[in-house]
Formats: sequence, C-alpha cells, structure tokens
Amino acid sequence: MSVLIIVFLTAVVALFSGVFEQGKFARYIGILGLIIALWVSFMPECAFFAQYRHMYDYTANTALFTKISIVTTLLLFFLGGFAFSNHRSHQSELYALMLFALCGGIILFGYQNLVTLFLGVEILSIPLYVMAGANKTDLRSNEASIKYFLMGAFATGFLLFGIAFIYGSVGSFDLYKIQDFGVSNPKDIMFILGVLLILCALAFKVALAPFHMWSPDVYYGAPSLITAFMASVVKISGFFALFRLMTIGFGGVTEDWINVFGVFLIITLLLANVMGLAQTNAKRMLAYSSVSHAGYIGLVFFGMTSLSTYNLAFYLFAYALSTVGVFMCLIYVEKLKRETSFGAFKGLAKTEPLLATVAAISMLSMAGVPLTAGFMGKFALFSQAMNSTHGVFLVLVAVLGSAVSIAYYLRLIISMFFFKESSFKSSEKVTLTYNIVGVFVIAAVIILGVAPDLFAGVFGL
Repeated sequence: MSVLIIVFLTAVVALFSGVFEQGKFARYIGILGLIIALWVSFMPECAFFAQYRHMYDYTANTALFTKISIVTTLLLFFLGGFAFSNHRSHQSELYALMLFALCGGIILFGYQNLVTLFLGVEILSIPLYVMAGANKTDLRSNEASIKYFLMGAFATGFLLFGIAFIYGSVGSFDLYKIQDFGVSNPKDIMFILGVLLILCALAFKVALAPFHMWSPDVYYGAPSLITAFMASVVKISGFFALFRLMTIGFGGVTEDWINVFGVFLIITLLLANVMGLAQTNAKRMLAYSSVSHAGYIGLVFFGMTSLSTYNLAFYLFAYALSTVGVFMCLIYVEKLKRETSFGAFKGLAKTEPLLATVAAISMLSMAGVPLTAGFMGKFALFSQAMNSTHGVFLVLVAVLGSAVSIAYYLRLIISMFFFKESSFKSSEKVTLTYNIVGVFVIAAVIILGVAPDLFAGVFGL
C-alpha cells in the first residue's frame, strides 16, 4: 500500500500542476513519482498496513507485477513529451489519469476480497474512458470513448451480478472463504453461475473473444500513447486479476470453468489472427495483435505448476516491452503523416534506422521468433499447457496463430525496410529520449531472449 499511496499522491500533484498552468511539468512529476514508487516496491511492506491484509495483501507476486507495471508506465511517460505535444492545454490531466488508472492496476495485484476487486477494476477503467476520448476534435476518438464506456458499463453489470451470486452462495466476499465453499460445494448452481458471469466480465477487460468487440475500435480511436497504455499496463493488471481470482477464489471449481475458458482461447487465437491479417492500418493490426496475445497468455491456466505465476509475469513483461517498442514508432509516424496505414511507414528505416529496428525487433518478439523475450515467454507457457488434458490441441491452435501473425507483422517490417525511397524528410528527427527508450527496449528484448533468468534477478525474486 506504500507504493499505491505514492502513485496516488503523484497523480494528485500532477493533476494540480495544471491548475497553476504548469501542466508541462506534469510528466516530470509523474516520472519522479514512479521512480520513487519503483524504489519503494523493492522494500518490505510497512508493518502499519498489516491490519488491512484481509482487503489488500502485498505479497511477493503483488510486488513483482507492481514493478512490471511501474516500469512499463515509466517508459510510456518518457514517450509522452512528443506524443502529447498537441495536448498542451490538458497534459496534466492525461498524465494524472494514467497514474490513477495505474492505482487501479496496483489494487488488482493484491486484492483479497471481491469488493476490492470491483474497486480496482473501476479505478482502472474510468480514467481510460476519459483518456480514450482525449482527442476531442477527432470523431474516432469520441467514438472510442463512448463505445468503451458503454461496453465497460455492460461488463461491470456482469461483474456485479456475478459477485452478487457468489455472495448469495458463500455469505462472504473473501477469496479464501470462497475457495473453501467451492471445494465443499462444487455443484452449487448459483455459485457456478456467479463464477461464469465474473469470468465473462473479466474476459471483457482483457479483450478475450468473443468479448473483444470494443477493442479494435477503441485502440484505433484513442491517442496512440493511451492505446499503448491499454495494450500493456491494462493487460498486465487485467490478466493478473483474472489469474488471482480463478486460481485462488474459484480454484475449487476449476473443472466447471476451464472448458469454457478454453473455448474463449480457441475463438480468440483463430479470430484475432485472421482479422489481423485482413487489416490495412498498422494501428488496427496492433489492436487485433493485442487480442491474439490475450489468447496466448490465457494458456497459463492449463497445466498449472508452481512456476505459472512467474511464467505469466515474464510473458506479460516481454509483451509490454514489445508494445512500447512498436508504439513509439507508430507515434512518430502518426505525428508526421497524420495516419497509420502500412503505406505511411514506407522507407522509415532510411531516415530513422533505430526507430525502425526497435519496431521490427518488437514485432518479431510478439511473433515468438527465437532469441527474443517473446519466444521465451511463449515457450514457457506452451510447455506448461502441454501437460494438461486439452493443452496439446490448444498449443497447436496457438502455434498456428503465431505462424499467421508473422505474416501481418512482416507487412509492416517490409514497408519500413524494403523501399528504396524514404517518404520521410531527414530534417524530422526523433528526440534523444526516444532513442534512449529505443536502445533500452532492444537490449531488454534480446537479453531476456538469450538469458531469461536475468528477469528474476532484476526484479528481486
């Protein structure tokens, strides 16, 4: 909770910096606050907060996912100066809303109670509804905001309805009491119905098909940096919340929901990759790519071992790094060309070789090409899933999906590298900050692909 309080106070200070017309400093306030929060996250939790452990417990897993989300948010803040240069009038609000959403994510990493889960989901979601519509003069951004809000409200209804059923059955919101009830009453109809309703609500939050309908339009319409935040930090938060709930709270009735979840994964992996192949716009392609990765990550529920949480953390961090790498390139191109079609990237490697290389390596990592962090993440999850009853079939579908994804990633790589003439002016150079973040992403993706054990060392495991 020390980290949560630091991030919250940072968000408040960043927000009020705009009141005094110092919104340009909001980014620096955010970066400073996130660095302090990251430093505190490596320390033991303050003893004072032990009294709240029945609502929020800062375990080793909570610390790990908190560190990952803070590092990812920090990288996105470094990109914000260029990305938000046309939002000068309300920069402080955007940075503050990102930090408030991160607070919701941190709550989801340590909740012990369904009420805390609901609070975390809403604190994460409500700032995103606003940020998706940050380009007020752009109809696509307005559409993204209203569509996300309406679909999000619908999913919240499912979540609350499910929580009501669970409470009606168990008489408690506590995860461990819910687990005990599931073990002793595995055939309780109201309880099973509550489990399935909550599963559907959280499947919406992580964009698993067929609950992904909002995702492509919202990702496409929202400002690109906000899309990157949704595709990385929100995905990390949503998946660990889902993992924590299904393995602790609903672990006693796994056989009742695991087959339903498997069907979600198959639909997600096939539909998202085929739709990604049909796209002519890089941003929409990355939206479907994000949906497909929800399918790969979902394999963590099959053949679970003591290393499952670690495998989930590694994959999510590798994916978040790749997302930052691709989106920093997309932000630059969108800023100059005011579009994100594949044609807009033609010849980028001629004028900005580092930026094009970051995007290419990030997409190869997403596709699971060896010697990248994405390959090691997929290998760990696929190997684990192979040990379950239906895991072999799911892994075959996932491998097929990965093969298809290489095709649409290569279209963007070809556009950047294999055109003789560049459509970019040599005078339009990226900032030093972008180059530093680019080098960091390339190094991290390759080092974690070659020596994945360093992940444990860096995050203090």
